[in-house]
Amino acid sequence: YQKPIPLKNQDNKPYWDSADKHELSIQKCESCQKYQHPPGPACSKCGSPELSWESFGNEVYGTIYSYIISYRPFLPGFQDDLPTVIAQVELEEHPEIKITGNILNCDAEEVKIGMNVQMFWQDINEERAIPQWKLR
Repeated sequence: YQKPIPLKNQDNKPYWDSADKHELSIQKCESCQKYQHPPGPACSKCGSPELSWESFGNEVYGTIYSYIISYRPFLPGFQDDLPTVIAQVELEEHPEIKITGNILNCDAEEVKIGMNVQMFWQDINEERAIPQWKLR
């Protein structure tokens, strides 16, 4: 695997632990009940450090909210994946949650805002799986 591998830290460890099991977990504030992604040490809405994690399971669906198509690699290892569709996807059951990832296994020119997608996990080594998206 040639690309950078996301590292776990104290704020994102539950997210990556879930991803490695092919599940999605999102951080939630216990004070204001808002979800936040990416995870952090305190709520990005109200500042509370009272955070928990909610599992969304392994059947995750969404809609393309925004996207770009990259025709050049920004980091080493991505040169064989061009063009790359980088999308922000709003979750079907919680549209306030938006997750950035790549739309894979499709022609970049067919991607449009509002298209339905499904999350899947790309195993990049024995220890790490990365959430990605595919058209449905």
